[in-house]
Amino acid sequence: MNPERLLQEAEELKPELVRLRRDLHRYPELSMQEVETTRKIREVLSGAGIRLLPLDLPVGVLAEVEGAEPGPTVALRADIDALPVTEETGLPFASEIPGKMHACGHDFHTAAIVGAALLLKRHAVELKGTVRLLFQPAEEKGTGAKAMIGAGALEGVQAIFGMHNKPELPVGTVGLAPGPLMASVDGFKLTVTGKGGHAAIPDAAIDPIVAASAIVGGLQTAVSRSISPLDSAVVSVCSFHAGSTWNVIPDEAVLDGTVRTFRAEVRQKLPELLQRIAGGIAAGYGAEARLTWFAGIPSVTNDSEAVEIARGAAQALNLHVTEARRSTGGEDFAHYQEQIPGCFLWMGTSGTEEWHHPKFMLNEDALAPGAALFALTAVRALDRLRD
Repeated sequence: MNPERLLQEAEELKPELVRLRRDLHRYPELSMQEVETTRKIREVLSGAGIRLLPLDLPVGVLAEVEGAEPGPTVALRADIDALPVTEETGLPFASEIPGKMHACGHDFHTAAIVGAALLLKRHAVELKGTVRLLFQPAEEKGTGAKAMIGAGALEGVQAIFGMHNKPELPVGTVGLAPGPLMASVDGFKLTVTGKGGHAAIPDAAIDPIVAASAIVGGLQTAVSRSISPLDSAVVSVCSFHAGSTWNVIPDEAVLDGTVRTFRAEVRQKLPELLQRIAGGIAAGYGAEARLTWFAGIPSVTNDSEAVEIARGAAQALNLHVTEARRSTGGEDFAHYQEQIPGCFLWMGTSGTEEWHHPKFMLNEDALAPGAALFALTAVRALDRLRD
C-alpha cells in the first residue's frame, strides 16, 4: 500500500469525514445512550460494503474488513460517547442537545477510524488478513471496553490500536511511546468516625472534622514519602462532607477522592497505605478511619512492538513523530491491553482547550492524517504478524 497515495485518498475522503464528524458533534449522546450515533456509523460502514458483525450490546458497532488473503486479525478502536457538558464554542455545528457535548473529541476519533475503514475497504485486495473495527460506547464511564470484550469483540484479534486527540500537538504530529502512557483510575472513600456533641463543649466530643482535615494533608505523604521519586502517583481528595448545622459536632466525616498511578506494583500498595495513614492520624485524635476502595481501570501500557509498527506507518506518511508525554488521565483502552498487545497514541489536533472544556475545539485537518495512519498501521500490523 503506497503511503503517499493513501494519504491523498484520505484527503479526498476528508469532506465526507468532516460531515460525519460535525453531524456527531451536533447531536452528542452520553455513555450507553449512543443509539443514533450507532445507527449513523452502521449506515456509513454498510453503505461502503463493510461487513457488520453481530454485537450483543444496545449500542456500539463491530465490523470487519476482510482481505483477499487469509491471515491474522488486528483491531482499530474508536470511542463514541459524549460528555454532560454545556457547549460554549459558538460553532455553527455546536451541540443542539442541552447539557451534552463532544468535549473530548470522540466525534473526531469516530470519524477518523471510519475513514481508516473506508480506505481499508478500497484496498481490501492488498490485505493479508482481517481488520476488525470497534466503535465503543461508554469510554467516559470506563465501562465500555469491558462490555465490548464481554460481547466477544476481541475474539481472534492479535493486536489492537487506538488513539486520543491531543490539543497541544500540531496537526500532522503523532505522539508515541512504549510502556505506560495513561494512568490507572481508582477511587476511595474514607469514613472518619468520632463522637458528636455540642460545638461549645468540644472536650466532650471527638471531632471527626478536625481529624478528617488532618487526614487530607496527611494523605499527600503517601506520594511524597512512601512512593519512589522514580514513580508517579496522584492522590486527590475531591469532596469532604460532614455535619448539618452550625453548632453541632457531627459523628462522622466522609472524604472521597481518586488515585492515579502508572505501575501495577504502585497501584496495588496504595489501598493499604492510605488506610494506614488515615487510620493512624484518626487514632491520634481518638477517632477511627475506614477506607473503602473502588477499583477502576488499569494503566494504558503500550506494547513496544505495536508502537514500532505505528511509528513506521507514521514516518512512511511523513507525519512528525514525537515522544508521547504521559497523562494522568485514564482510558479504558487499557482493558483491551490486558488481553492482547496494543498501542494507544496521541494524534495532534491543534486544539484550543484541554479535554472536557466547554470551549474545546480541534482542527479537522487532522482527520485525513488520522484515517491514513490507522489504515496503514493496520496493514503493517497484519504483515508483521504474518512474518
